[in-house]
Amino acid sequence: MKKPGIAIILYTVREPAKDNLADTLKRVRDAGFEYVQWSGMPDLPAEEIRAALDVAGLKAIAAHCGVEPFEQDFEKQVAFWRTVGVRDVAPGGMMGDCRDSLAAWLRGALRLDTLGAKLRDVGMRLSYHNHDWEFESFPEDPRPKLDILYDATGAANLFVELDTCWAQVGGVDPAAYIRKYTHRCPLIHVKDMRAERNDKGRPIFVPLGDGVLDWEAIFAAASESGVEWCIYEQDSHEGDLFECVRKSYRFMEKYLG
Repeated sequence: MKKPGIAIILYTVREPAKDNLADTLKRVRDAGFEYVQWSGMPDLPAEEIRAALDVAGLKAIAAHCGVEPFEQDFEKQVAFWRTVGVRDVAPGGMMGDCRDSLAAWLRGALRLDTLGAKLRDVGMRLSYHNHDWEFESFPEDPRPKLDILYDATGAANLFVELDTCWAQVGGVDPAAYIRKYTHRCPLIHVKDMRAERNDKGRPIFVPLGDGVLDWEAIFAAASESGVEWCIYEQDSHEGDLFECVRKSYRFMEKYLG
C-alpha cells in the first residue's frame, strides 16, 4: 500500500491567474503544493508554461485538454505536453457531439479508446474526468453512463480520473467507486461540499475537511487501490481563495504527507 502524492488542479486558481500567472503560481507553491494539474490557465506556448512552472518551483503531473486537438494533430499535442512535462492528459467530460444518445456515447467511447491506445504507445495516459451527470443512465441501458464508458474501452487505454465530489452528488460512494476501478484510477480529484445546496440546487464547494465527504474512507481507498495522485480542486469559494488553498493543503498533508 502506497499513499498517493498531493497536487492541485490550477483550475482552482483560474481567476487570479488571468491577471498575474506568475504571482498565482508562486502563491500556490507558498501554500505547500509542489505538483499541479494544468487546467484553466492562460493559453500559452508549451515552453512558456514550463518556464513559468520552473520559476515557481512547480511540476505539472497532468493536464486537462480536449480530445479534438489530438485527433487533428497528434504529434503536435504530444510534443506540447511533453515539453510541459505531463504524462497524464484528460478531457473534462465527453465530447459535445457524443452525449445525446447511447449510440453517440459509444462513438465517443471508441474515439477515447483509440486516442488512449495511441497515447499509450508513446508513454502517455488518457483519463476521463466525470461530473455528476455521468452517473445517470440512458433509457435502453440501466448502467450508469460512466460505467458504460469504462466497459466499452480498454483498461490500458482509458483510465479513471474520478472527481470524488461529483461522484457523491451523482449518488455514488466515492471510496467504493475508487475500489471498483482498482489499478485503473491513477488520479482522483478531491473536492468537498456542504450538506446544503445553493438556490439553484447545486453544490456549495468548501475547503477540504469543511464539508460532508468521508475523507478517511476516500484516502484509505486511494492508498489501497493504486491511486497515484490526489488532486485538490475547488470550483468556487467564499472568502479568501488562497486561504482555502492553504487549508486544503494542510488537510491533505495530515492524511497523505
